[in-house]
Amino acid sequence: MDVGSADAFDQMGTLGIEEEFYIVNEQAQPTAGIQELVYENPPGGILEDRVDHELFQCTIEAQTPTTPDVSAAESALTAVREELVAHAADFGFRIAAAGLHPLAQWRQLAHATKPRYQSQLNRIQYPQHRNLTAGVHIHVGVDDADKATWIANELRWYLSPLLALSVNSPFWNGHDTGLQSARAKIFENLPNTGIPTEFADYNAYRKLERAMVSSGSIADRGELWFDVRPHTTHGTVEIRIPDAQSDPEITLAFVEYADALVADLAKQYEEGMRQSRIRRELLDANKWHAVRYGQDAEFFTRDGNEMISLREFVDSETDRLGLSRLPDLYARESGAAKQRRLYENQGASALAECLCLKWYLLASERGDLSEIDGTSLEENICLRTIASPSARTGVPVLAMTLNMVSYDWAHSESIRQGCGGPVDRCTARLSRAHRRK
Repeated sequence: MDVGSADAFDQMGTLGIEEEFYIVNEQAQPTAGIQELVYENPPGGILEDRVDHELFQCTIEAQTPTTPDVSAAESALTAVREELVAHAADFGFRIAAAGLHPLAQWRQLAHATKPRYQSQLNRIQYPQHRNLTAGVHIHVGVDDADKATWIANELRWYLSPLLALSVNSPFWNGHDTGLQSARAKIFENLPNTGIPTEFADYNAYRKLERAMVSSGSIADRGELWFDVRPHTTHGTVEIRIPDAQSDPEITLAFVEYADALVADLAKQYEEGMRQSRIRRELLDANKWHAVRYGQDAEFFTRDGNEMISLREFVDSETDRLGLSRLPDLYARESGAAKQRRLYENQGASALAECLCLKWYLLASERGDLSEIDGTSLEENICLRTIASPSARTGVPVLAMTLNMVSYDWAHSESIRQGCGGPVDRCTARLSRAHRRK
């Protein structure tokens, strides 16, 4: 029986990040690529045994190694993303991220043939057939199984504001849904999803897990797809609610918050704090507010007597936990709003391009190119990944699609030397050895 154990909960404060991505082609359209990237050419290095695919042949997951703190998690996330993008480029693919790919038509895309997924398709039918979603999963180590269950219970109230900060999936099958996170509603059509009920202790969760597996309702413990759960194999509390992100800084803001929040809740548990009692209906209402309104959402307080705005939530949590990234994340345009703006102003192709993971300039060069006409570089240009520095200069070469801006900045010395002159679009690929220097 594929279930976990209380013995797995033996470390406090470790961090692990799982990110789901879309494999896309040169035109940034989803395309089948798991055969080349996962099965025929499994990557080595930091990605060895840390890359797998999801339900569709155009989806792929990358995992960081377990890390001791946020700083190490940041380094690991950067390395994993860079290697994944490079691995994909070696076989003519690119990597994109969003909660739902706005141009993906699930009926036209092939499912994976892995027996686990074929079994799910057969058992679950339509809801799983269309489950072309991508999210971020954050693991925080907890050193006691009952403590992890208590923390997971408490986290349920915090999930909806976190979703509101992550909203990045307004489009579904090329249609604007009017939602900020359509992914959350698509995924909730599956069984054993959403915000779970409260569990009295670890044994109560273990009892459910075993009953579901032994009855054949689920094939393994991993099919309890709740928005938060004690992970009985990794010994972590796993937060599964955010939409996938192309910008690693957004993912890292979630990680910083999850790390601080779990540490604070662990302290409360150790001090004998009583479990909060929250009506399930209020939790569901809060999640709907996040799905529908994103950054403009308001949330019921735990007792249901008041409403608080996302701004009030962010300000309170920042002061309470000493966070640095959460205020910056709230101050940004949401992913959903950005997608709609790009689609309206530049069209579907520009939107798809800007979901692709990017290799940015060296820190020393960012200052010169951080703004163009008062707006950010990313808003004006979609920087396509290049998997190498220039052989002649050692400066990372950028493959660029220049949209609606002056090309003057692209005539800088480093880019001119790296690409052979002023460019509208340049591409290059050199060895991994050069790229790692």
